[in-house]
Amino acid sequence: MTVTLYGLKHCDTMKKAGAWLDARGIAYRLHDYKKEGIEAETLKRWVSELGWETVLNRSGTTFRALPEADKQDIDADKAVALMLAGPSMIKRPILDRDGVLTAGFKPVVYESLF
Repeated sequence: MTVTLYGLKHCDTMKKAGAWLDARGIAYRLHDYKKEGIEAETLKRWVSELGWETVLNRSGTTFRALPEADKQDIDADKAVALMLAGPSMIKRPILDRDGVLTAGFKPVVYESLF
């Protein structure tokens, strides 16, 4: 099984998810948006499968700092554009297990996946 954990290396939630995987001996690749960026097609797939409302982190400081006009009338295309411009606005982590996506980290959810 190929497992990729997408997010920001220094994010506390990412650290918790990585520690959870490490403690269970689950091999994974960390994809850090700050170092590796993110492809538009990848974001579009995530938004298509999970919904932009799940993938766009509207509670973070990066989103909250946007001008009000940027926060209005969001749809899938606008959400993807915002996340491409500011990858910190992508929900963390996004776990990809052989193409099956899970957004966020909750130990009980991860237990059910592995």
